[in-house]
Amino acid sequence: MSTVTFGITPGFGEKLHDALGYSGAVRVGDRVEISGQAGVDDDLVIPDALEDEIVQAFDNVERTLATVGASWKDVIHVNSYHKVAPGDDVIGADHNMVMAEQFRRRLDGRAPIWTETGVTVLGLAAMRVEIRVTAIVGSGAGSGD
Repeated sequence: MSTVTFGITPGFGEKLHDALGYSGAVRVGDRVEISGQAGVDDDLVIPDALEDEIVQAFDNVERTLATVGASWKDVIHVNSYHKVAPGDDVIGADHNMVMAEQFRRRLDGRAPIWTETGVTVLGLAAMRVEIRVTAIVGSGAGSGD
């Protein structure tokens, strides 16, 4: 039987755990799943600029993965949720440009699968993006990806 380990990110993750009763990450064997990560600081404040919010969400994914011994280099699947106005038929290029830049910066050539979904609401009113990932610990080390 695999060992199950839950991770709670220091700062914002502790606040959300206390308020809403969930963990930010779970590791079962070498497989890691994380909850959706917002672009918030430890006081749950969202930056004004979209780019800063997306970068902060990527940072928070990294911090959350680390709670269970994983990193961006272990990521195999990304789900991202992007706030769009009701009736919009596309997620903006402003979102995609920053997402692609962060993938290149953090994944060192690895190209996980990615599902990008437009939504009209997220967990906090000011949120414009949320990112969740699946990782396999050790899959990025020396894999040649």
